[in-house]
Amino acid sequence: MKKNRSLMLAIVAVVIIALSWWGVLRAQTSLAIRQIEHLGVPLLYVAPQNAQNVPGVLIAHGYAGSKQLMLGYAYTLAHAGYAVMLWDFDSHAANAKPLESNSLQQNLDVAYTVLVEQPEVDKSRLAMLGHSMGSGAVMSAAINQVDRYAATVAVSPTGASITPNIPRNLLLQAGSWENRFVANAERLLVTGGGENHNFALGKARKLVIIPNAEHITILFRHSSHQAARDWLDKTFGINSQSNYVDYRMLWYFLHLLGWLMMLAALAPVFKTSPITQKTGQLKSWIGLLVAPFVATSTLMIINQLGDIGSLGGVLVGGAVSIWFGVAGLSWLAAMLPLQMSPSLRALVMSLILFIILWIGFGAMAQVVWLQWWLIPSRLQIFPILAIACFPWFLASGVAQQNLNFGKRVFWWLGQSTVLISGFILVLYFLPQLSFIYLLLPLFPVFMAIFSFCSGLVNNPWSYALGSTLFFGWVLASAFPLSS
Repeated sequence: MKKNRSLMLAIVAVVIIALSWWGVLRAQTSLAIRQIEHLGVPLLYVAPQNAQNVPGVLIAHGYAGSKQLMLGYAYTLAHAGYAVMLWDFDSHAANAKPLESNSLQQNLDVAYTVLVEQPEVDKSRLAMLGHSMGSGAVMSAAINQVDRYAATVAVSPTGASITPNIPRNLLLQAGSWENRFVANAERLLVTGGGENHNFALGKARKLVIIPNAEHITILFRHSSHQAARDWLDKTFGINSQSNYVDYRMLWYFLHLLGWLMMLAALAPVFKTSPITQKTGQLKSWIGLLVAPFVATSTLMIINQLGDIGSLGGVLVGGAVSIWFGVAGLSWLAAMLPLQMSPSLRALVMSLILFIILWIGFGAMAQVVWLQWWLIPSRLQIFPILAIACFPWFLASGVAQQNLNFGKRVFWWLGQSTVLISGFILVLYFLPQLSFIYLLLPLFPVFMAIFSFCSGLVNNPWSYALGSTLFFGWVLASAFPLSS
């Protein structure tokens, strides 16, 4: 009976995975897509098939972003008749070059050069769009080369020396849940002369607040994509009939669900026996609650000895991995003594867990929102980050072993709360790691996935090794490289 149930679950998982890939790849229908590298900058070009003399748009990602993260705008604009060029800034995603003071402008200039070389592009009709760090880059470029770009869209804008005349036709966007960037946008609108709809003279100005969106989710909102498209349509006098809506993230989550179902189908086949040693729940909870204070204090000490932001070969990500490692060691210490060692079967299950999480989370992320394939410089630091995080996942696996669903949900809530509170504590004492603030909403999601996996494998070693390899890969892929 159990074998039949697992087989049926695996079949349903395969169907869901296939359906999700169909949905994601369907977004590329009728588009020409080219992977390009020029002067060490990885670029991605998206345009309508068989297009001629269409406006060109440069799209710049934000800090710790990638060209994939901006594809929602690219597909929306390309389906509406625009040729779009995206790229990875230095030290980001697939770009291994170190980030320097003039890197953003140099990378943007490379993207511009390649964009205007494409046969579909009308060189006299160009615009730009940028998010966060990328918004500052595109606004600065539009100010310095005012006659080159007819419009600029700044999403979650930083700062720039704008006036009522430059840059031309400026659209500002911010999510209603990112107060700091809303304030930035409001200041820029005032400096730019207030709202204006004079597109002909290039003085158009507008601020659009995207409801129920924060710094990352704004990039996947149709209202943000549509506002950018409408602004450029008015700039260039285009009346597009495209009704494209970017549903790729919904297909992505369906894909992830399919692979988690596959894990549920395979886990009973390769599952190992839980360790016989028991650890009291009180000791586990005490260890978890003390852990963030020990980890944060350790980061503060390390910061006195050197640059905390560039440890481990990646900016900010190295500090995150150290925090997890120290917090995990502190948590484990509260549960001592631990007498256990991994069996061969547990190691096999950990490898299966890693592969399924790696494929389920990342294979589609590569074409939806994240540069998942690690370039050599990132692949080298991946094991370091994974090893650093291992104590946390081992402690988590021990604490959650043999728990029922209700208690496991309680542990998920406890770990999520400790992580969010702990990193808020880090930000209070180490504000230079402020980018961590944008990651806080992701911790409950990751902990939910990990708790689900812990319940399936129910072995601390299988869970810890598989999860830490996966999480180390996430850190190695997401954060900018340190020079």
